[in-house]
Amino acid sequence: MKDTNEIIKKLADGEIDMMTAFALAYSINGCADIGVAQIDHSRNQRCGFPEFIYGAGKTPQQICAIIPEILKTGHPVLATRVSKEAAATIVREFPQAEYNQDAGTLIIRNCTIPKKKGKVAIVTAGTSDLAIAHEAAAVIELCGIKFEIINDVGVAGIHRIFAAADRLTSADAVIVIAGMEGALPSVVGGLVKCPVIAVPTSVGYGAALKGFSALMGMLNSCASGVTVVNIDNGFGAGCAAVRIINGLR
Repeated sequence: MKDTNEIIKKLADGEIDMMTAFALAYSINGCADIGVAQIDHSRNQRCGFPEFIYGAGKTPQQICAIIPEILKTGHPVLATRVSKEAAATIVREFPQAEYNQDAGTLIIRNCTIPKKKGKVAIVTAGTSDLAIAHEAAAVIELCGIKFEIINDVGVAGIHRIFAAADRLTSADAVIVIAGMEGALPSVVGGLVKCPVIAVPTSVGYGAALKGFSALMGMLNSCASGVTVVNIDNGFGAGCAAVRIINGLR
């Protein structure tokens, strides 16, 4: 079958069932089966950001097999949660790759990325949360969106976030990253009118429970409309911010 309209017609005529229609549409719209993975080439068209690589649990050889298939599309490559040891192997194969050890991100910039309007502020409660901020920033940057990191402005020195108020209110979306008790997103949520994406981190002493205390605090935020992603999920926060910016008119 040549296009989606033909698939829809055959489905409407009863010539194929729904599952067959889905499978055919997926194959037409850009799925590449390379053995170790099925690369979703149509994700950028559907979701507004290309397929990125989750590096944890993958061998360096598997990541090296995926990278050329993504490069074929003309999209940049981003692999997250890549260990130092795995990165060394990948960089030998792809010398143009840039590795951020703190964030665990590996980037290959193989194209000029079209710039989008809009800006994201990425706010950290403390420098210990900075690695998660850089993971979010990698996603946002590779989607052509301007961002600014506002670091170490947690509630232990509440005046610091107030001093950054102009930078927050000029943003179209704010990602707020905090560990400990996770209070900072509530503060920011009461200062800005744009969407706020809260990221709990596993930073904190014993009762922080590796991020669960921050997660519960953010889910129970008294600032209405704050969105919360998973613990240490800078990548997910970055994707959420991209979706928000893509919706700007």
